[in-house]
Order: sequence, then structure tokens, then C-alpha cells
Amino acid sequence: MSDTRERLMEAAVSAIRRHGIAGVSARSIATEAGANQALVFYHFKTVEGLLAAAALRETGLRLERYRPRLEQAGSLRELLRLGRELHEEERDRGNVALLGHFLAGAAAYPALATASAEALGLWSAEVERVLTRIFLGHPLAEVLDVPGLAKAVSASFVGLELYEGVDPDGASAAFDALDRMGALVEVVDGLGPVAARAFKATLRRSSARTGREG
Repeated sequence: MSDTRERLMEAAVSAIRRHGIAGVSARSIATEAGANQALVFYHFKTVEGLLAAAALRETGLRLERYRPRLEQAGSLRELLRLGRELHEEERDRGNVALLGHFLAGAAAYPALATASAEALGLWSAEVERVLTRIFLGHPLAEVLDVPGLAKAVSASFVGLELYEGVDPDGASAAFDALDRMGALVEVVDGLGPVAARAFKATLRRSSARTGREG
């Protein structure tokens, strides 16, 4: 039974690649799987349920593949550069286009919207673990919202993946801007103890002022 579920989820992804999200049906998925379409409803109740499960499965597979490389990132700049490398690999495998199909389908399938949000949350959680490790004891640690930064980094790369399809040069410039942000953090890394304390004090005052103004 587990094998059948796996086959159907793989077939759903294959059908999306072949027909687009709008062309996916129980029949097209069953054809890809070489199975009776009744199995779609037996295992997943609805086509929507199958698509949602397939989206989460794909995310899990991506995380398993890339987690060892994420664990090797030693700085924000390394993490951002790794994100760019992963984006290029995913684009070449056709997975960026697949992501676009899933997000497009979220508007029509509420369960797929929920699954897509959960999938993005899994990526954000993975990035958050890396950032928590990177900024442990860092001068920015006291003022940095690591969960918020993780979501921003994840959202940036998802958005840029889709943006690249219509404006490759603009997406490349945005990736470069993210790299420069990582370089600025490296400048802070190189500060001596006295300069680091002064920098942290300035950040605290700025953060407190922003809080009062908000």
C-alpha cells in the first residue's frame, strides 16, 4: 500500500511536469502511474489531497538531498551562496517550474495551499537552524530576529526563483545584492572586541528607537 501511495505521488509530479497543474486529473495521474484511477481516491480521497501530499513529499526529498550541504554553511554569506547554487541545480532539474505549478495550483486547491505553506515552513525551519548556529555568539545575535530572517531568506529565494523566469538579469542582480548583504555581515565578524561592543551598543539604541517609533 505504501508503494502504491509513493507511485501515485511520483505520478502526480510527473503529470504536473507534463500537463501543468491545470491539466492534472485522476485519469492523467493514473495513466502516469500505470494504475486504476480509483486508487487515487482510495488512498487520497481527492485529487487535491494527492497533490498536497505530493508537494510535501517533494519538499522532504529536497531537504534530504541538501541538508548535508546546509549543515556545512559557516556564515550567512556561505548560506546565501549555497542557496544560489541550490536554485541553479533545482532550475536545471525542472523543479523551479514545478514549484511554480504548485503555487499556481494553491489558488484553486485549498489543501494544496495549506501544503505549500507547510512546505515553505519546512524550508524556513531548516534555514533557521543554520542561522541559529551561524549567529551563536555573533555581535548581531542580540538584535537579530533569526526566525524572521529565516523566513525572509526562504521567501527571497522562492520569489527570485519565480522572478527569474520573466527577468533573469533582475533576478541575478537580486542574488548579487543578497551576496553583498552576506559580505557586510562578514565585515562585522572582523571587528575587534572594542569595535564589536560599540557596534552592538549602536544596534541596541537603533532597535530601541525603532520600537518606540513603531
